[in-house]
Amino acid sequence: MPLRFELDPPVDTRLRDGVLTLWTDVTNQGGAVGFVPPATPDEIRPQWVRHLTAMADGRMRLLAGYDEEERVAATAFITFNTHRLMTHWVWLYTVMVHPRHHGRGHGRALLAATEAAVRDMPGIEAIRLTCRGGMGLERFYESCGYEEVGRIPGGIRLAEGEDRDDVYMLLPLK
Repeated sequence: MPLRFELDPPVDTRLRDGVLTLWTDVTNQGGAVGFVPPATPDEIRPQWVRHLTAMADGRMRLLAGYDEEERVAATAFITFNTHRLMTHWVWLYTVMVHPRHHGRGHGRALLAATEAAVRDMPGIEAIRLTCRGGMGLERFYESCGYEEVGRIPGGIRLAEGEDRDDVYMLLPLK
């Protein structure tokens, strides 16, 4: 069953708890979403609060995907640039689909819904994101139309002696 996507969903207890659970579950299944397993909701909560603050300030928008039980099953956070020379593109952060929904095309659907939402935003010409190298994420994003535009070797340190490339991807909208 397809996910139902909503841009700027109401921030209520269901969303707050749902995103925190999603983020924790994705991390603990090995997802590259800013933490390394094992992670607890208490470790992730401060970053989630920073996202909520950015949303409240209008610097970030959330595209949430809900499953057939109306649980938060996917997210993509769209962040606006504040530098006056870079307001023509947005960052995409914390792109994730719950592991119970992997292999059903929901990641592709999430990126397509994100692209559609951003295309409706005046003046935005591209979407940029970074991903953790060594996980095959570059191939996935490329299959969704993104192109690799840069790479910082060893730019992400998971643990001492365990570095990954920080890969920059771009989706031009024009």
